[in-house]
Amino acid sequence: MAPFLLLLMLLSGCSKPLPDDKLMYAGEWQSKEMYLLILPDGTVAYERLKNGGTTSINGPLKEFNGDNFVVGFGPLSSTFEVSEPPHLVDGHWQMVVDGVRLTRSPD
Repeated sequence: MAPFLLLLMLLSGCSKPLPDDKLMYAGEWQSKEMYLLILPDGTVAYERLKNGGTTSINGPLKEFNGDNFVVGFGPLSSTFEVSEPPHLVDGHWQMVVDGVRLTRSPD
């Protein structure tokens, strides 16, 4: 676990803080197949299980395009498509990223 935390600390120096109107994106979001951590300083950690494999990205938040957001360095970037931005459902924060409904862990 220590290498993961070290990586997050290093990446936080390269990221842009979340804009005020996007602070609701900050938090630890998850489902059975996806984990997404977005820190207020713009650091992002992502892991997804799909088709028997794992995809992961750890990097700085580059920008928001509407509700979507871009993570990475230069040409090595990924766009996360947000079809439902963060909103409350029965007292729990949810959003849909790349077709997956995520629920934010309690603070």
